[in-house]
Amino acid sequence: MSTTNSPGKHRARKRFGQHFLEPAWVNKLIAAVNPSTDDTFLEIGPGRGALTKALAPLVGRIVAVEIDRDLAAALPAQVPPNVRVVEGDFLHVDLDAVLRGEQVPMRVIGNLPYNVASPILFALLDAADDGRRFVDATLMLQKEVADRLVAEPGSDDYGALAIQVSLLARVDRILTLPPGAFRPPPKVTSAVVRLQFHPPREDVGNRATFERVVRGVFLQRRKTLLNALKPVADSFSRSASELIERAGVDGSKRPEALTLAEMARLARAVL
Repeated sequence: MSTTNSPGKHRARKRFGQHFLEPAWVNKLIAAVNPSTDDTFLEIGPGRGALTKALAPLVGRIVAVEIDRDLAAALPAQVPPNVRVVEGDFLHVDLDAVLRGEQVPMRVIGNLPYNVASPILFALLDAADDGRRFVDATLMLQKEVADRLVAEPGSDDYGALAIQVSLLARVDRILTLPPGAFRPPPKVTSAVVRLQFHPPREDVGNRATFERVVRGVFLQRRKTLLNALKPVADSFSRSASELIERAGVDGSKRPEALTLAEMARLARAVL
């Protein structure tokens, strides 16, 4: 049983996907982030507070959202007064309420549980407000997810995640972390990426329609676009050949070869 006054003795809980960053890697991460005393950070999953305690003296303010109630209760006594700890699941907290009164735009940092990395990424994209609320996000996640985020058209890792994220953020790989960078060590290699949020790179029309088209065609990524698009087109009471013609896209291509601009044209063709 964990104690509420000693986060350092807290045992990692599998249900939260907890893997705590080792001190040597904390310093490398902070150097990559290059924080400023004017920065306000939103930290996702501070855990035992290793990163929080190292970052706090270098920045103006940190709002740390922690899902583990024991860690959330213990952490305030371990950090400087410019850190505010909020207990809650980042995917379900009311960010408007949590961040009310805080300086914007903010920066984001977090060690994301592998099982919810993608939902958190999409939540950040929605909340970033085209860079007006969040300038950037430096995130630790599974290397496979990082590979998918930075993938280019035509590569095996390129898919719906790369397209949807590239619409609203530039993604750069910052660090690769071995399992030994964490306690307990995960069974996979991790990576640190930085997302720099910006307004949409392309006019996609209706955002929800764009997401349906992108996810739909990549369910059958090895088929030609003409065939992969048929179930999606049917759901909109359209024909795949009609959408392809209106979008001016080559129907013989496979989805994994399509650029963001081509996907945006397909989404607009639905309207």
